[in-house]
Amino acid sequence: MAIQPISAMGREDQAEEQHDLLTQSLKKQEESRTTLHEMIQDAKEKANDQREKFKLAKATPRYGDAPLEAYARLNRAKTQSQVSSAAGYARRRLVQLEAAQRSDPDHADQIRAAVSQLKKAVSRANKKKLEISREQLARARQKRMMRENKRREAQRIKQELRRSQAMRAVRESGYFRETEVANRQADQLTATKMELRAQAEQLGAAAQTSLDTALQGYSVGVQLAAADVDAPMEAPQVNVQA
Repeated sequence: MAIQPISAMGREDQAEEQHDLLTQSLKKQEESRTTLHEMIQDAKEKANDQREKFKLAKATPRYGDAPLEAYARLNRAKTQSQVSSAAGYARRRLVQLEAAQRSDPDHADQIRAAVSQLKKAVSRANKKKLEISREQLARARQKRMMRENKRREAQRIKQELRRSQAMRAVRESGYFRETEVANRQADQLTATKMELRAQAEQLGAAAQTSLDTALQGYSVGVQLAAADVDAPMEAPQVNVQA
């Protein structure tokens, strides 16, 4: 009686199949890693597109226009009543912007800058009222000097009035420049914060995608390892020939 060698073909086929599955899993993980950068770029582009659409749908409020308009009215004011009207406009807008601070936190820096300038506008309006009052008194003295034939004194008062008005005009033009600078700084700060927030959201999405990919690869590896351990052993085949 001759004993044939044990047949291991079934075991080799199963091992080869498991090896192929493991190779495919590793290949998929490698492809996932190589395309992660592309996924991040794609997410960033989509986020940028979304921001642009949002900007088109909802224009950014121009909070900085309020102090500019307040100073324009203050600059045009020639009488105390006109100055009071300009100050009243600044106070009304001040109340509105203080309320907006609670409803629009995304533009808090722009609102704070506008509120600060409006408060200065109210204070400067009060100062201009005092200056106009002093100028009225000076004009009254000038007229009295003219009546009393004191032309030299009247001329001196006139020159002081002109100098005072010129200095005020320079100050008021400076208010516009100050407000424009404050608006630009607030706009840049807001834009920077929004960009950093968008980048943080993009990085968070990319990190979550990377984690999901790693967990998926790990799950596949565990399943393959379990399949290798649990695979039934084929009984050796013995051919007995008489």
